Amino acid sequence: MEHKKEMNSGVSLEQISRLKILVVDDEPRIRDACQMVLSEEGFEVALAADGEQGLQMIEKEHFDIILVDLMMPVLSGFEVLSHVKKHHPDTVVIVITGYATLDHSVRAMKKGAFDFIPKPFTPDQLRAVVAKAIKYNRALQDIAETNSRLRVMVNRLTDGVMASDSDKRVVLANPAFLHMIGYHGEAVLGRSIEDIKVGEQLRDMIDRALAMPVDACAEITEEITWESGDTNRIFNVKCAPFPGRAGFNIGTITVLNDITALKEMEQMKSDFVSMVSHEVRSPMNSLLMQIKVILDGLAGDVTDKQREILERASGKILGLSDMVSELLDLSRIESGLISSEKEAVDIAGLLAEQVAFHSPGAVEKSIVLDLQVAGELPPVLANLRSMEEVLTNLITNAIKYSPENSHVTISAMVENEYVSISVQDTGYGIPEEDLDNVFNRFYRVKDVNTRTILGTGLGLALVKSIIEAHHGSIKVTSILGTGSTFTVLLPIADS
Repeated sequence: MEHKKEMNSGVSLEQISRLKILVVDDEPRIRDACQMVLSEEGFEVALAADGEQGLQMIEKEHFDIILVDLMMPVLSGFEVLSHVKKHHPDTVVIVITGYATLDHSVRAMKKGAFDFIPKPFTPDQLRAVVAKAIKYNRALQDIAETNSRLRVMVNRLTDGVMASDSDKRVVLANPAFLHMIGYHGEAVLGRSIEDIKVGEQLRDMIDRALAMPVDACAEITEEITWESGDTNRIFNVKCAPFPGRAGFNIGTITVLNDITALKEMEQMKSDFVSMVSHEVRSPMNSLLMQIKVILDGLAGDVTDKQREILERASGKILGLSDMVSELLDLSRIESGLISSEKEAVDIAGLLAEQVAFHSPGAVEKSIVLDLQVAGELPPVLANLRSMEEVLTNLITNAIKYSPENSHVTISAMVENEYVSISVQDTGYGIPEEDLDNVFNRFYRVKDVNTRTILGTGLGLALVKSIIEAHHGSIKVTSILGTGSTFTVLLPIADS
């Protein structure tokens, strides 16, 4: 009973009853002894008198564990072991031998033996080695089942997935990946990525991922235009290394996401906004000119009431014109046009110019504009006109959304690798529930203090788009009734 407890430790009776063991040995007493001991433990045990008979039985049914004698006539245990590991890799092989030398042990292990037991052996030794084999067998099955589930899951992904080893040979490639790169040839497992023509840019990403230090591994992300017949596809590609325990990367995983339709939709949206904006701005400018002619009295005398109506109409049209201009700017930014129009911008000088420009408007409301620059600021690589637009929006908003006799502070300083610019007012503030939406298009905070203030709701959306196009960031903090602070971070230009 003690032996059975040891054998069954960690293994249920149900698991044991399903396990099949084959004993291949040319000595009847060894076969019979193994059968007696293992049958008592609840295993289904089969016997073979030599290697040839053993292989015949193996081909007819599956065995979880095989105990095989090394030295047998006709077919040796080494030959049986080689066949089993080649055709049944999930079967655990235990070698039985009366020649338990180091040489035989090493040779058997190299051919894939799990363990071996020397003759003569006791029932306890047999139980112990079989118990270890059972746990190993279960581990192999768990790994096989996990791999099977992962393979099914990866194959059903709409994104393309490829894993490669340190020699850049394909370990895994799902159907979506092969379809995206236009490969419809032979099986790819084990083949070089060169053979399946992944393209120069993708190959370069894999090389860079493999070359990364293990302690500083990171994901590489790029957009790749893939030529496919008469059409081009655009892929968002992510490539990351697999760090190994030995201190080097053992492979990479690459994921392709087809963003062609998304890019086309973005382009259509941008083109549509641009077209509508251009078509609307021209007639609005004409209307403004005609209203001005009337207001200037060139078309006859204008009564006070008529002047009031015309000035109100002119203001509304100007508001629409501003919205059109901002929509055009957004379209221009989203199309990436400003990315190639950057220069080294002196932020301190630009801030001084902006404060001087907006001072008259602040004076009208008795608002103090205070500029605070901490030390000498390094230049930032930016589009000058866009930076002017960012500062104009932030300073104008601070003035518009502050009551009379308020204070607006514009400050700048170096923060790590960035220039930090803050515009802080002591105005109406923004309700907490609105903070997450202030950068959305057409979103405007409206309460008793701000509902009469004119605006398009595009200014902050435009600011955010410009800042992100410059690889920077913007955030806002606010306390209702106390004021708001908008903080912009812009990367310092490389010297």
